[in-house]
Amino acid sequence: MKISLKLFATLTEYLPETSRYTNIVELDVALGSTVVQIIEPYHLPPALVHLVLVNGRYIAAEQRANEVLVEGDVLAIWPPIAGG
Repeated sequence: MKISLKLFATLTEYLPETSRYTNIVELDVALGSTVVQIIEPYHLPPALVHLVLVNGRYIAAEQRANEVLVEGDVLAIWPPIAGG
């Protein structure tokens, strides 16, 4: 099935080089794939996987291993952001 993965801010450096300027990569993943299974191959440091959304809906850290994606989903991830 096809989904979109969007990484923001400093996480874009974990995307394939061709996707870093658009911050999005289209993926073909197995049916039943969870959020954790999709991000594992990208070796994102756990401390940087802060805000996770599926189609704009927040997925808490304790739910990510069980949150199954479906065809057409958009998985978006942000690192912690500080500012003032």
